[in-house]
Amino acid sequence: MNLQLAKPDEIRKQIRNGALDIPTSGMCKSYVQANVVILPSKYAYDFLKFCFRNPKTCPLLDVSEIGSTSFSKYGKDADIRTDVGKYRLYKNGKLVDSYSDIKALYTDDMVSFLIGCSFTFEHALLEAGIPIRHIEENHNVPMYITNIPASPSGVFTGNITVSMRPMTMAQAIKATEITSNFKEVHGTPIHIGNPSEIGISDLNTPDYGEKVTIKENEVPVFWGCGVTPQSVALDAKPELMMTHAPGYMFITDVRDSEMGS
Repeated sequence: MNLQLAKPDEIRKQIRNGALDIPTSGMCKSYVQANVVILPSKYAYDFLKFCFRNPKTCPLLDVSEIGSTSFSKYGKDADIRTDVGKYRLYKNGKLVDSYSDIKALYTDDMVSFLIGCSFTFEHALLEAGIPIRHIEENHNVPMYITNIPASPSGVFTGNITVSMRPMTMAQAIKATEITSNFKEVHGTPIHIGNPSEIGISDLNTPDYGEKVTIKENEVPVFWGCGVTPQSVALDAKPELMMTHAPGYMFITDVRDSEMGS
């Protein structure tokens, strides 16, 4: 199967059957990918507000009905319990374990959130001749917790997380123009250049994902990242929270051309 040209339901089926368990960057060209957060309903309102207050890092795409495992627009025939390659379980602010499916953990009281992912706009960058180094090197994108505070909501508070892609300054300007059309999946970069200005001391030691090669005359370009909820979970300490593992996204049925500009 050509993963780049595959349809979302084909990829989700492969993931559901345990046949595909790698990061989803580069898969399903032209389809929206989403970060996943699943919480007990008592936390849903505060988390909904957190997303609205932090649209660059948590651009909210959809929210499920309580107990529903699918989404009427983004994945009508999907199952949020099985269709992500790897999940993480947090309890009281601590990462407990990773799972290939969460059927045994999911209850009728759960609410699922889909949050825009920067993997969605990578195809547009590639078509413009802008390199995506983690795709070139065949591994996960590097992600870093910054010193930039998120706007808090209830128990959800902490600093935002960013993803990084190195490129020349000319390419960064072009990438900013392109991603301005992808507001629902993080939009334009949060920061370009000196990582220490946003609290990142070493690009070779990302908090999530894997480091990438930065070539001569390239600068690091940072976008808001939907892993932010996982980093704030350490501070928020909800009694239970399930998410995708960084890089392992939910691939939706919506084309990126359907997203508003």
